[in-house]
This record gives sequence, C-alpha cells and structure tokens, in this order.
Amino acid sequence: MNQSQSTRYDLTLDENTLEELARVVAGDDDLYYRRGFEIAAFLKRAGWQEVPEYDGQYRREWATELLMERRDVSGEIEKVLLRLADPREYLDEPALLAEVVAAVNSFLIHEGYRLENPGGSARLVPCDPALAHPTHYGATELKAVMADVIADDSMAELLQRRLDEARTCYANGAHVAAIIMLGSLMEGVLLQSVVERDPSLLGRSTEDRVTLHALIEACHGAGWIGADAKRFSHELREYRNFVHPKAESRQSHRPDRDTLSICWQVVNAALNDLAETHPGRTRQSYR
Repeated sequence: MNQSQSTRYDLTLDENTLEELARVVAGDDDLYYRRGFEIAAFLKRAGWQEVPEYDGQYRREWATELLMERRDVSGEIEKVLLRLADPREYLDEPALLAEVVAAVNSFLIHEGYRLENPGGSARLVPCDPALAHPTHYGATELKAVMADVIADDSMAELLQRRLDEARTCYANGAHVAAIIMLGSLMEGVLLQSVVERDPSLLGRSTEDRVTLHALIEACHGAGWIGADAKRFSHELREYRNFVHPKAESRQSHRPDRDTLSICWQVVNAALNDLAETHPGRTRQSYR
C-alpha cells in the first residue's frame, strides 16, 4: 500500500508525547476506536514490518510499548503519524479524520510539528511550538471542529483545509497570508451556515454575490454569533481585503504576529458560537 508522502524528519518524541500518540492509535469513545488486533493491523497499514500479534493486555498500554520499542528507529513513528492523517483509515466514519488530526496536533505541536492532510495527502510539517499556547491564537480557545458547524462533509473538509493552511502560514511567519486565509475561511463558514440553516437570509443576493459584511450581519441578526464576534469579524473583514495589495498600501499599519493572534481569536469565537447555536448539534466537543 502506498504511504502518503512527506519530508522525512528525524523524530525522537518525548515519552509523554508517545503515550498520547498511543491513546489516539488505540482510540476511545471520542476518537476512532481500535480493538487490539485492529491496532496491529493499523500499524501494518502504516508500513511497519514484523508487528507482533495482540497479546490481550490493555490496548493503550500495548500500543505505548510498541511505540516505545521503535522510538529511535528512523521513520517508524512518522509512519504512524501519517497513517493517522490518511483518509483511507476512516472510510466508514470520514468525519472523524479531522477530530483525530486535531487530537494529534494538540500534543505533537509541543515537539515542533503538526499533521496536515491538504487534498487528502497526509504530511508532517515543522511549526512553531509557541502555537501550542492559546495567547498566540488569541485568548479564546477553539472548542469546535468544522463538522460541528458545517453539515456538508465535503465543504467541512474544504474549510478545514483553509484553517490548516492558515496555521501553516502562521508557523512560517506569513502573517498577512494567514490573515487573508482566515478571512476567506470566515466568509466560507458564514455563507455555508446561512445556506444550510436559513437561505432566506441571503435576501435578494445570491450565494455568489453576497458580501462578507452582509453575512456577518445576517448571522448576528439570526442569533448565531455573539456581538463580540460580529464586531471583530468586521475588523477581520478589513484585513481580509489586504488580498488586494492596493488596499494594504493605503494603510499605515502592517499586520504582524499580534494582529494575527487577534484575528485568530475572532475566528475561534465565531466558530464556537456557530457550533453552540447549531440547530442539529449532537456533539459535545465544544461544551
């Protein structure tokens, strides 16, 4: 089986990180659950050779032992990480892919790496460990995943990729690019929310012509986002317009890391509000 492509890194992960990785591999009620023999099969699909048969011990402990044994073997841990971000691993429950990747990134980021799967191709990329601290993404913690907000699976996946790409821009110091990507994400999320929940809010506009300003006002008017999210979403909208260099040239302020942190807080707040007010919400991840 072809493994997703990625630049090879010499990973030597901390023991606590490996324990968390074992938790995701084994799964639980909130992630993709694997029985003991399924863990062995997963490792084989990841590209491991000579995987021992499951011996009946606790799944998570067994997975931890296996990972620790190959901690210093070049490429073996990376294979596991990439397979966790491979869509083919979740053909029966595709919506779980984003949740698994988010779970891995919550601890992997402390090692200076993160998982991404743009276009369904898993990869491991270096990033700034400072991203692990909420102050760098804004004080508001993102408690939702895209599937909590958007019902259409393909659109949720596309918007999740936008969020992942914004994180990549952040990690590499591309602050203006990240802000533009966040503005694009915000527009896409608000438009899809209107289309799915109440298309009449478009008024006389069409999906192709409605403005971000109108979407922000409509979603606030419908009670889907709070007053703070509304107010600062308009600020993000202004920065989003920097996609046009002329718009940026007219401003004396140049967006920096602090500007991006504020914009990220706005996006987190809006996504949390939209998840909290989703009419068909059944998930608990944002509570």
